[in-house]
Amino acid sequence: MAKELQLTLELLEADANHPRLKTHKLKGQLAGSWACSVGYDLRIVFQFVDHQGAEAILLEAVGTHDEVY
Repeated sequence: MAKELQLTLELLEADANHPRLKTHKLKGQLAGSWACSVGYDLRIVFQFVDHQGAEAILLEAVGTHDEVY
């Protein structure tokens, strides 16, 4: 699973909207955050932030669907 997570993070960095990631905006308590899929049940929750004048991705949580939502 570590290899798949590493590949997903690299893809997220290169193109956060790549179809393989299934990136989507979150609602409710997680409004303002986004999520993408690592695999069948593993998710990454993150925000787009400004860091030193450039857009960056701030990772908030990595875990199963039930753990991060």
